[in-house]
Amino acid sequence: MKKIAILGSTGSIGTQTLEVVRNNPELQVVALAAGKSVEQMEQQIREFHPLIAGMWSEEAAADLRSRVADLPVKVVTGMDGLLEIAVMPKAQVLVTAIVGMIGIRPTIAAIEAGKDIALANKETLVTAGHIIMPLAAKMGVKILPVDSEHSAIFQSLNGEPKGRIEKILLTASGGPFRGKTREQLQNIQVEDALKHPNWSMGRKITIDSSTLVNKGLEVMEAKWLFGVDLDQIQVIVHPQSIIHSAVQYVDGAVIAQMGTPDMKLPIQYALFYPDRRPMPGRRLDFYELAQVTFEKPDMETFYGLKLAYDAQRIGGSMPTVYNAANEKAVGLFLDRKIAYLQIPELIQEAMEQHKVIENPNVEEILETEASVYSYIDGKGF
Repeated sequence: MKKIAILGSTGSIGTQTLEVVRNNPELQVVALAAGKSVEQMEQQIREFHPLIAGMWSEEAAADLRSRVADLPVKVVTGMDGLLEIAVMPKAQVLVTAIVGMIGIRPTIAAIEAGKDIALANKETLVTAGHIIMPLAAKMGVKILPVDSEHSAIFQSLNGEPKGRIEKILLTASGGPFRGKTREQLQNIQVEDALKHPNWSMGRKITIDSSTLVNKGLEVMEAKWLFGVDLDQIQVIVHPQSIIHSAVQYVDGAVIAQMGTPDMKLPIQYALFYPDRRPMPGRRLDFYELAQVTFEKPDMETFYGLKLAYDAQRIGGSMPTVYNAANEKAVGLFLDRKIAYLQIPELIQEAMEQHKVIENPNVEEILETEASVYSYIDGKGF
């Protein structure tokens, strides 16, 4: 029996992780944490019987306590609650499916407690990869990627020495606006940006996919996960989302991972690594596959991707600025307070006004996030 704790259990990755648990009785959920979806959390507690359940706000936690008073579950709250779940002795794997930099402290705490990490919180490595990866190596802890692209790279590396990587080929669907010009994006509405052609994801990451900022975050994450230089990561637009990513080796061989676009596959692979377990669902049918195409990303129109490379090359606290400015800008767009094209504009402005901290600690990372939020708030949207 493998015992897992899930941070972000009511979100897209969290709920799909619980689907994997339903299909695998060898998995046991010992803790769950969510933001404010109390009713959904109650349902999860009654089905999966965790020992601990966390809600971000005290108000939500109080509501949950009254709802599950008949059950032997401890309800915790806030960052202290996330940290308690992260280090709980009974959990072997922590699934970090929580959105945002809120995931940094629990991830560090879990690594220090010797837990393997099933990583779906890309902000953790984007902003604190220089802290997380050396710590994981020191503690002998596995960082198992849950993102479909990073899982594909991880699978393509299986059994190969990492020193033989020539290039990582990071695929992108191109999102709903692939091929459009800046002029055509002038009047994009929230509903348009939330229509991803291939993947079912949360609102924030769906917007990020449409701007290619999500791919920029994945470039940064890949640098830390796989220990490669930024120039070794090539983004390739692949509209069919069949090849989830690939690795090119020094002898010219390319090994890719292919499959239908289903997040449960990388989730299950991370939870059972190095084993592969049977999984229900649609299979890739090569007879029905009409064509597989590839394109160069348009980094002029979708320059949020170019800004990611710039931020990572500068390093230090600049990736945190990129991530925080995007989080704030996407939130404003979803609230219909800014236009779609203002998302990369705000990221660029925040980066240009920032004074870089060369090797930020966790406090400095979180302070940088707060200062970026304050900078954008000061614009009065």
